[in-house]
Amino acid sequence: MIEQTKPIELFYWPTPNGWKISIMLEELGVPYNVHYINIGAGDQFQPDFLSIAPNNRMPAIIDPEGPDGKPISIFESGAIMQYLARKFDKFLPADERGRVEVEQWLMWQMGGFGPMLGQNHHFAVYAPEKIDYAIKRYRDETHRLYGVLNKALEGKDYVAGDYSIADMAMIGWARPHERQGINLDEFPNVKRWFEALNAREAVQKGLAVGAEERERLDLATNKDAQAVLFNQRAS
Repeated sequence: MIEQTKPIELFYWPTPNGWKISIMLEELGVPYNVHYINIGAGDQFQPDFLSIAPNNRMPAIIDPEGPDGKPISIFESGAIMQYLARKFDKFLPADERGRVEVEQWLMWQMGGFGPMLGQNHHFAVYAPEKIDYAIKRYRDETHRLYGVLNKALEGKDYVAGDYSIADMAMIGWARPHERQGINLDEFPNVKRWFEALNAREAVQKGLAVGAEERERLDLATNKDAQAVLFNQRAS
């Protein structure tokens, strides 16, 4: 594996998307510095951050030892994970068939097992008006997605065979399953996978990054933070 001599700069807040990268950096064992982007205070809209993350969403990284030895900045969690996996030649198979297997589950997480669970959280927990249709819509879709994952894990330890960036991308989103209205006893393969990943030392360390910051910002009750996070327009 390539030796990283200068720390990777991680722009981060402890959320399921942020955890993807902190977990992966811990699994890789490479040095990194954490820059907290307080999403409840609006740090994601600051010009310095927007220069590397134009979608005003964390996580993002700057690798001072990028291609040809020149720094590179990357936004979007999936793109960051693919970059790190290629650079360090870990957690993404070298053969095309194996790589496609991992990448399709990574895209599944980014397109479904993430956005839909996030909408579940929003309407069930954060929305000031509790809309029964919206809550049921996203609770049902969350349940369906857990069923897809449960079937994918039949007879396998990890979603794409070997442990990969796809698993790292999913575990943080599965962490608040109870808040999503999910009982893991209903999905035994997911429960086994969930427990196995949470037993990994690097996963534990990645999930612990910024835990105190997360406790200080209770998005469910902090109306000022909700105003910053939700209902933003282009202006």
